[in-house]
Amino acid sequence: MTEVGRAIEDVWRREAPHVLGALVRRYGDFDACEDAAQEALLAATRQWPGEGVPADPRGWLLRVASRRLIDQRRSDGARTLREIGVAVRVPYAETVASSAEQEALAHDGLPAPAGGDDTLGLLLLCCHPAVSAPSRIALTLRAVAGLSTRQIAAAYFVTEATMAQRISRAKATLRAQQARLDAVPDEELPTRLASVLHVLYLIFTEGHAASVGEQLLDRTLTDEAIRLTRHLCAQVPDHHEATGLLALMLLTDARRAARTTIEGELVPLAEQDRMLWDRDEIAEGLALLEHVLPLGPAGPYQLRAAIAAVHAEAATAEETDWPQICVLYRMLQHLDTSHAVTLNLGVAVGMAYGPTAPTRCGRTCWSGRDAPRRRTRHT
Repeated sequence: MTEVGRAIEDVWRREAPHVLGALVRRYGDFDACEDAAQEALLAATRQWPGEGVPADPRGWLLRVASRRLIDQRRSDGARTLREIGVAVRVPYAETVASSAEQEALAHDGLPAPAGGDDTLGLLLLCCHPAVSAPSRIALTLRAVAGLSTRQIAAAYFVTEATMAQRISRAKATLRAQQARLDAVPDEELPTRLASVLHVLYLIFTEGHAASVGEQLLDRTLTDEAIRLTRHLCAQVPDHHEATGLLALMLLTDARRAARTTIEGELVPLAEQDRMLWDRDEIAEGLALLEHVLPLGPAGPYQLRAAIAAVHAEAATAEETDWPQICVLYRMLQHLDTSHAVTLNLGVAVGMAYGPTAPTRCGRTCWSGRDAPRRRTRHT
């Protein structure tokens, strides 16, 4: 990829939610707006290599996409008016004037959201409860992360046609539900935010440990999940589970360089070279946890992050505080009864107390960076 090509891709990743969000906020039709935004990107790939990236790429993309929408609406409207004119025998010239109102829309300023960022609004829209879970992921990666259908299909090892159908179904569902960017009722917001967190977690998990294919890691997915979660935390700073999810991603991603061999084979946690772990990511993840854990009952993402923190703080595998991990998994099991949590709890108990130990342990839990010296008793 050329330098300009990389610059265009970087701009699109950064500006995709803002461009699409502004269009949807103004024109309402998610499907048509998404198509117009993609056409603007295609126009950029044709013009920018020769002309250079404009000083205001977001404004450029918005203007081009808005013109595409207006042209399409004017074309559709003219066709409809011709059909009406034929049906009622009204001269076409008398009906064309109304399309001028649509022309004026292209020259109006596109409204900006409060705070200047549409990321949260788009995440909530893509995670509409009527949209299936796989389609939420695909739509989020397309609309908010700015990935192409081909990139998403490659990440999930399906054909481009299959992924395109999945995205089309999601957009058709939003259209049928008449979903709008700012139309999340207050009573639905906690559930929708929980869905957003789940989608971001699934995106990160698929990138961190791909469920299919030959490659274990997909940095495109993990990096986008972290980026989007950062955006989410910036917009809902008081949402403790969002902060916990970001901490979990950072603490997990910190081990990336040590997780595979040169040949791409998985290296077990106990055998990883901990000198390769990213200490900056670990420090940030620990700081996030230390901030959020004292603020209230820990949710599942905070508890998973705390488990990752115990591993991160151990200088060697032998120094891992397995009794503490055992307690954290026990706490997590009260919130997540999945088989994976039960299995991990069994492993933790075995590591802490031996393979014949019962799956019960104490109630001491991690509460900060100096975990071995600073504990909290839970009754």
